[in-house]
Amino acid sequence: MTRFGSALVIGILSGLLTACGPSQDRAAQQGQEPRPKIGLLMDTLDGRWPRDRDLILERAKELRADVLVESADLDDARQFQQAEALLAKGVQALVIVPHSAETAARVVEAAKKRSVPVICYDRLIMKADVDLYVSYDNRRVGELQAQFLRNLAPKGNYILIGGAPTDHNAQLVREGQLAALDDAVKRGDIRIVADPWAVDWKADAAMTLTETALKKAGGQVVAVVASNDTTAGGAIQALEKRGLAGKVLVSGQDANLDAVRRIVAGTQTMTVYKPLRPLARGAAQAAVQLAKGEKVEGTATVNNGMKEVQAFLLSPISIRRDLIDQLIISDQFHTREQVYGTGGQK
Repeated sequence: MTRFGSALVIGILSGLLTACGPSQDRAAQQGQEPRPKIGLLMDTLDGRWPRDRDLILERAKELRADVLVESADLDDARQFQQAEALLAKGVQALVIVPHSAETAARVVEAAKKRSVPVICYDRLIMKADVDLYVSYDNRRVGELQAQFLRNLAPKGNYILIGGAPTDHNAQLVREGQLAALDDAVKRGDIRIVADPWAVDWKADAAMTLTETALKKAGGQVVAVVASNDTTAGGAIQALEKRGLAGKVLVSGQDANLDAVRRIVAGTQTMTVYKPLRPLARGAAQAAVQLAKGEKVEGTATVNNGMKEVQAFLLSPISIRRDLIDQLIISDQFHTREQVYGTGGQK
């Protein structure tokens, strides 16, 4: 792992241990206490999410905790049903990646009726009595995306492709994008010709939205600020149809393998890397501590419309082509062969 990834791991875990006393590793070594039971509610297991799940399970196993996993497949009603089922099985803490920032509040209500603490993983649940929020600084993600493209194209027409309108993270990313572009927009250097939202962060939705925006702008666009790598992929499909792929700048987020390959190929300009290991392992450790009735205090707070939620907000990293080896491959996020092909050459 690079010094960037290592610093993040040390930072989040040190924060948890400093706030909460003796580490769970030492407690687990006693071997006599019951194994904590954690519920993990995933929104989906597409894209990056299996890796998050596996890292959470890995850390929980080290801490001698059991994790029951459910995936809602992008369905609010199903996620609530799964939450009730896990609570009925006696989980002592819930870690949730909510499908909807608003609707998932009833999951928190159900958990609180059983005095079960809730950790929001990566996405915040709004207007609910959440115990902890573990994520990257999503507003900063948007700032990095827009500023990177702006540095390369300080003037011209921009398209902004947002994520799921039901995801609070998508709103925060958009806030960051607009903040980075604000003064240039006010001067008239940059014109935002369209700023739609892609339902459920889907590539096909992003492709359709980008096609519509390109038509509106007569193909005269210098940049597409796509909010993650999936929407970036959809936007690039639309650009390819007009022969504009590689000519129009495109941002992303998550450092998905297909996106990193597109950066190497030159059709995607950048992505925002959020190392999953510190995020997942930190959430798992916090869940075990909360399940044992220990207090966990974050390094920041985030207002979710009901309360100031204790939070750990990690710092994202901009990735351009010349940083792929230094950060992505050296962190073993993807292998050289995966990125560059069988020969492993640039």
